[in-house]
This record gives sequence, structure tokens and C-alpha cells, in this order.
Amino acid sequence: MIVFIARRIFFMAVTMFVVSLLVFLLLEVNGQAVAIRVLGPYTSEEQRQLWLEANGYLRPAYVRFGEWLINVLQGDFGESIRFKAPVGDILWDRLKNTAILGGLVFAIMVPLGIVLGVMAGVAEGSWRDRVVTLFSVLTTSVPEFASAVFLSVIFVFTLKWLPGTSSMVGGFQWSQIVLPVAVLVLYAFGYVARMMRASMAEVMQSAYIRTATLKGLPYKRIVFSHALRNALIAPFTVIILQINWLLSGVIVVESFFAYKGFGALLLEGALNQDVYLVQAAALVSVFVAVFTQVISDIGYAYLNPRIRFT
Repeated sequence: MIVFIARRIFFMAVTMFVVSLLVFLLLEVNGQAVAIRVLGPYTSEEQRQLWLEANGYLRPAYVRFGEWLINVLQGDFGESIRFKAPVGDILWDRLKNTAILGGLVFAIMVPLGIVLGVMAGVAEGSWRDRVVTLFSVLTTSVPEFASAVFLSVIFVFTLKWLPGTSSMVGGFQWSQIVLPVAVLVLYAFGYVARMMRASMAEVMQSAYIRTATLKGLPYKRIVFSHALRNALIAPFTVIILQINWLLSGVIVVESFFAYKGFGALLLEGALNQDVYLVQAAALVSVFVAVFTQVISDIGYAYLNPRIRFT
């Protein structure tokens, strides 16, 4: 297991280096384009040349990449064009906000999806199975912006129970985060439930489950002690992949409710051509994607020790 983890960490480091090189080549190697984004399109060629010289863009690309990579490793991503402040100061606060939102979504989505999936999987073909499957398909078929509008009409404009925005201008308020969490849970839990249902139904048909049943073991013990662990192997990947989606795929929800998170920051940086902000967001997104893949592989090995990786 230690060797496997070491290999995965090495793979993660190599992947991040390659991605860093690609990001640098795409966004930094053309100094003139960077100067135009920073100074504006109406500046003179002389002003751009002075800026390029002052910021070291006239040096060889490999020297610039080395210094840029060292700065990134130290958390220095440059100064945001949009916010006129260090990117790191803005980025970490937005990541914290998205982590709060994602943590609440995970705390509800994962148990709910697993419980409903197990309930449907152990009774394949029953009314309970069909109700869970139908509800899961319906919720995952409705995009986030549609469910956000639907829930806002009910709870904001009709019942007037909840606020329509989640800007948190007066500090953190639980009432403002209810709707974003509800929208994300409604959209995402169905994937977990359907995957869990399919995996549980397959495991319940296994020979060792039939043997345990014939031996007279209690049904709850068969489900929770023997079937559940193996049934979690396939849904585990879906659950881990939701972390990537919650990090950068919540742009619609964060923008709709004016929630100051990572997704909204990524959109704002792209719309304003904030090259340094987009760089940082891209690197963070890839790091989370690769890291969650490592966690997924380790989870596989834990859930089923017979699995071997090379």
C-alpha cells in the first residue's frame, strides 16, 4: 500500500508539472498578449515594452517559467487585473466559501444517495425501487438553473421564507445558504442513488450473499456487514468525482444566488480576461482533480483489498 501511495503521489506531481507547463505556455509565453490584458487595448507599443521589460517578460521563456513555477509553489500567483489585489488573497477566501458550500452538500447528498440506493437495490423491481429510481431520474434531469428558479419561486417569492441571494454581506447566515445547498443536493444525489442502487442489486445476486442467506444469517447483517462494503466500490468513484464538480462546476448556482465562491470567481476572471486569476483557478482545479483521483484509488484498495494496482 505504501508503494502504491508513493507511486500515486509521484504521478500527481508529474501531472501537475505538465499542467503547469501547459498553463504557462497558453497564458504567459506571449508577453504582448499579457501586456494588453494588464494595461488595456488602448496603450501604446512603448508603454507595453516598458511594462514587459519591468516585469521580466523579455527574458528567455525557460527562465520565466522557472521563476513563475517557484512563485506558484509559494502561493504567489501575481496580482489580479480585475480586483487589483494579490490573486492568493482573493483565491483562498473564495475557496473557503466553496468548501463550506460543498461540505454541506456532501454531508447531505452522500448519506441520502447511499440510503436511497440501498433501499432500492435490496428490493429490485419493487415499488420502492421504482419510486427511488423515478425520483432520482427526475432530479438529475432538471438543470441547476431551472431548479434554482423553481425553488426561488416557492420559498422566496411565494412563501417568503428564505432570501433570494447568498452574498453574505453581513457575515455568514444559515438562511442564505439553504437554497444553494438544496439546488446542488437535488441535482447531484440522484447520481449517487442510481449508482448505489445498481451496485447493490448486483451484489445482492452474488453467490456469497445467497450462501449467507441459506445459512440463516439475519438479513440486516447480510446487507450491512457483507453486501454494503462491496457495493460501495463503484459509487465511491461517483462520490469522489462530485468534489471536482462542486469546486468548478457550481458556477451557475453561485452566480444565480450571488454566492462569492470559487465558481463565481472563475467566471468573473474569464469574463474580464484576468490572466493571473485564470491561471490560479486552472491550477487549483487540476490539483483537486488529480488529488481526488488518488483518494479514489486508495479508497478502492481499502474497500476491496483484493484489488491490486500497478
